[in-house]
Amino acid sequence: MMTLAAEINNSSPEKLLSPVLSAFWDQPNSWTLETYERHEGYQGLKRALAMGPDDIIAYVKESGLRGRGGAGFPTGMKWQFIPQGDGKPHYLVVNADESEPGTCKDIPLLFANPHSLIEGMIIACYAIRSEHAFIYLRGEVVPVLRRLHEAVREAYAAGYLGRNILGSGLNLELTVHAGAGAYICGEETALLDSLEGRRGQPRLRPPFPAVAGLYACPTVVNNVESIASVPAILNRGKEWFTSMGSEKSPGFTLYSLSGHVSSPGQYEAPLGITLRQLLDMSGGMRPGHRLKFWTPGGSSTPMFTDEHLDVPLDYEGVGAAGSMLGTKALQCFDETTCVVRAVTRWTEFYAHESCGKCTPCREGTYWLVQLLRDIEAGKGKLSDLDKLNDIADNINGKSFCALGDGAASPIFSSLKYFREEYEQHVTGRGCPFDPAKSTAWADNHKEVSA
Repeated sequence: MMTLAAEINNSSPEKLLSPVLSAFWDQPNSWTLETYERHEGYQGLKRALAMGPDDIIAYVKESGLRGRGGAGFPTGMKWQFIPQGDGKPHYLVVNADESEPGTCKDIPLLFANPHSLIEGMIIACYAIRSEHAFIYLRGEVVPVLRRLHEAVREAYAAGYLGRNILGSGLNLELTVHAGAGAYICGEETALLDSLEGRRGQPRLRPPFPAVAGLYACPTVVNNVESIASVPAILNRGKEWFTSMGSEKSPGFTLYSLSGHVSSPGQYEAPLGITLRQLLDMSGGMRPGHRLKFWTPGGSSTPMFTDEHLDVPLDYEGVGAAGSMLGTKALQCFDETTCVVRAVTRWTEFYAHESCGKCTPCREGTYWLVQLLRDIEAGKGKLSDLDKLNDIADNINGKSFCALGDGAASPIFSSLKYFREEYEQHVTGRGCPFDPAKSTAWADNHKEVSA
């Protein structure tokens, strides 16, 4: 695991990065309670317990914290939706089922600094009046599962979890649940069904989880980074938080930079930084190559090209440019990459991960894969390009959950920016980036290998 945040922040004259969650990832035993408390750990909780639950919700709402899992919905507003005085148990569920291709922020955060999440969960549970919280973790990441279990044990032993937390009268049980590795369980209602022991499939809404979520009780489902950001806001103040980022997208966040770049890793910066700035700090694309296309929020967000290097990476800036910030997974591809091949691999993933509940997604992703495989192999027709667009249009906005929209996004955006490359696959009877057919590809490959 690699983080250059502290190093670059000290050396860069622009001071563009803002290490908060990643401030001590590189320290020995960063995941322990002792290290966390040494860095003002659980101070935010102590401040929160001196406030009323409704005051905490209002405070988080005023800070402008938005969900870091994809849609960017205001966190405080989500908490506010929980009905009070209904006589039902309330639940907090943290979505740690990180599965979006290119996204790698929550898992490193949990591996290096799990107590930030636990502290945030205690604050959130106090605010929504919940006495039982769950972490739904992607089951394949066993080292993170072990670390989380140990961090929870430490928190119980220190009196941060259990009964009468820090003498406040707050009781909280925390359960860590390992999922079985289904991308669809990243959708909040499918996650809840899986947590209840059923097959992970999205639910019809309404009712929404805030009214009838886990066990048909009011439930808040938040992303790992969203909840882990709460302690710093309570400890350092909402004014400190809003001093970073943009007006409608305040604060800091983790950007996952990967692909054909010199220094891939996690870069914690204020919302609104640009890819050009991140590349400048990280050493740029790999030597001898240039950026061809990239994703601002994982493969389910419409791709960008090198013309979008200066788009502010906040919710409004990316949205205005025609994509979504999503999980802030910045996958960068250079000129040796075949767009058709990349989109085909992504679409195969979505077809494989479709739960099959709704027809547009189940059938649409299947036929997208068949067409894309033919086009990639040089067996397609020019009319297939319009057919691709038509099928994607019949999936987009018409499927049961957002998986269908995510599958359609790479199709729409790649045809918009790289239609000529698709046509070349058809008229040239194969991929122009195939080593057997392209001297340019072979030269580039030798250069990189050397």
